[in-house]
Amino acid sequence: MSNLREIIKQLAAQHLPEAIQTRRKIHANPELSFKERATKDLICAELTNIGLTEFRIMGGTGVVVDIKGKNESSRFFALRADIDALPIQEATEAEYSSMNPGVMHACGHDVHTTCLLGAAKILFETREKWQGTIRCIFQPGEELLPGGASILIKEGVLDAPQPLSIIGQHVFPELQAGKVGFRSGEYMASADEIYLTVKGKGGHGAMPHKNIDPILIASHIIIALQQISSRNANPETPTVLSIGKIEGLGATNVIPSTVELEGTFRTFDETWRKQAHQLIQSTAEGIAQSMGGSCDVDIRMGYPVLKNDEILTPKSKALALAYLGQENVIDLERRMTAEDFAYYTHHVPGTFYRLGTASSDGSNSYPVHHPQFNIDERAIETGMGLMAWLAIGQLD
Repeated sequence: MSNLREIIKQLAAQHLPEAIQTRRKIHANPELSFKERATKDLICAELTNIGLTEFRIMGGTGVVVDIKGKNESSRFFALRADIDALPIQEATEAEYSSMNPGVMHACGHDVHTTCLLGAAKILFETREKWQGTIRCIFQPGEELLPGGASILIKEGVLDAPQPLSIIGQHVFPELQAGKVGFRSGEYMASADEIYLTVKGKGGHGAMPHKNIDPILIASHIIIALQQISSRNANPETPTVLSIGKIEGLGATNVIPSTVELEGTFRTFDETWRKQAHQLIQSTAEGIAQSMGGSCDVDIRMGYPVLKNDEILTPKSKALALAYLGQENVIDLERRMTAEDFAYYTHHVPGTFYRLGTASSDGSNSYPVHHPQFNIDERAIETGMGLMAWLAIGQLD
């Protein structure tokens, strides 16, 4: 394996200039969730150039291809990258900046796609040196419910045959390029969307006694919802309930008839997650009714808790240590952010790790979803080489 490791490193370094150009093409032409038609075409063209022509289109704009090693083997493994962008106006001023107004690869999915394409090329070029089959999944729609992962799973991406396990990676601007991070067990939270419509009776702001003020009702609901986390959740279970949007559309002297609230609920406990949904509904409806109004509650189930397999993950970390060295592999903390990769981990053992993308001088450290997010492109060499190495190592 040590000889193969060095071959993979050499191929990753050799292919880096071309991979950077591929990443810049994708970055300059970002597409929103489930609309990634040009991205899909680029992926198909790149796979064809590699020599991989038997790919499948799944989820409308997703691409799936199997790479077979030498001999027949029942060992079957999967790698995944997401391909969609975000509705953000880019402000990086890079020469390869987004050409689609209001759309940007601000979460690094262009990097994920490029790294998996690079890994696919390395795997294809080394296919006589390993046994088994590796499925590469280029998944659409990670940024938008219900999540492309759930759709591809329903379409059979984990069937015929089912992979033994699956690995995905995500950019991490808090970590320097050349480094990666792992965590076993619970890693990322579930994420649900909360939509509340508070209904009252609008009228003149000078005559509140003739109205039922939904602004006031909404204020009481917001405060009460915070107590669901502080007084009902187990203190040892991380829980977040945040209201991020309030829309009343009244005026200085106008009390509106309705107020719209939108927010998110996140936790690491699936049982508590369901209980909290019931508490959110009963609290909002009860307060509104007690104040003479009403509240329509719509809680949309989002991505589940992401749990990194406790056998697969330590093995992946050990492989990363062998590939990158101890100084370049760190342990990660739990995060309240969410990822639809979690759906895969509820069907097969999975590991979701982080790829450092910051420059050593402190640049390229803007957080994901920021209009100035960018990467140190040397991270791509690490990303594509390590993905190939991890896949082969899991098959060994």
